[in-house]
Amino acid sequence: MKIVIPGAAGAIGRALCKRLIARGDQVIGIDRRPWPDAPKELELHALDVRKRAAEDVLRRHRPDVVVHIGTVSHITRTRDDERYKINLGGTKAVFEHCERYEIPHVVFVGRHTYYGAGADAPLYHREDEPPLALSGFPELADLVAADLYAGAALWRVPEMITTVLRVCYTLGPSGDGTLATFLRGRRVPTILGFDPLFQFMHELDLVDALVAAVDRRPRGVFNVAGPPPLPLSTIIARAGRTRLPLPEFILAALLGHRGLPKLARGALTHLMHPVVIDDQAFRRATGFVPKHDAPATIATFTARHPTPAT
Repeated sequence: MKIVIPGAAGAIGRALCKRLIARGDQVIGIDRRPWPDAPKELELHALDVRKRAAEDVLRRHRPDVVVHIGTVSHITRTRDDERYKINLGGTKAVFEHCERYEIPHVVFVGRHTYYGAGADAPLYHREDEPPLALSGFPELADLVAADLYAGAALWRVPEMITTVLRVCYTLGPSGDGTLATFLRGRRVPTILGFDPLFQFMHELDLVDALVAAVDRRPRGVFNVAGPPPLPLSTIIARAGRTRLPLPEFILAALLGHRGLPKLARGALTHLMHPVVIDDQAFRRATGFVPKHDAPATIATFTARHPTPAT
């Protein structure tokens, strides 16, 4: 199978490329970020996916499937213009190219934070629910827009199989991703009086899920998750970190200072209310079953990223 992967140089992209190459697929990566030790079998293009040269990659190769992983999360601070360019601009370009060159299958990898966090939100979110709480977390807007644009291809280009995945947090030895970044320091801030459930999966289980999506080609929007969620306090304790409960207004003032993580202001709602997804539709459509439970997943992270010294 010939597979193009925008976002190939990220942690999940690298693991996915290696997995696909190992089983004999022809893999072509597109990413502005460097990957000095990339597998020799990988054809890697150091390109912005929005540029004409990236379009030429799809035009020349006409792959069987495109797996678009080139989006960024909004829990950490990112410049507004950069988020827009990467998330919405990049996604729009990928789908336009795939439509133009009649690519038969496109997989878009989004985030479960699409649903938003709020006191009145349901505990388990299903795929047919609209995004919530954007007024309190405007940094989510362009990622939500990218998700909706990808989903619109289901009716806009019905001859193309579109798979939209809303993936929970990942954790693992790479130390990459929103949750890993949040847990990186010795002290992990929480909001006084709140202990939300956090849903996460091992980064290699996500790779398994992406391979299942490539092979089974499910059409539609699907939540992707791993083991049952855990309270944030339990995750912090198992990771060997110290929980630092603070009133919301104090934490908001300290973000990015005194060793605390840099968070977007709107991300504080995710430290108060859970975002938990129902992933049964994806499991039924693909047969996907995660291999790692929550304690094992946290252990693979802490083994590579132990608690920093005082």
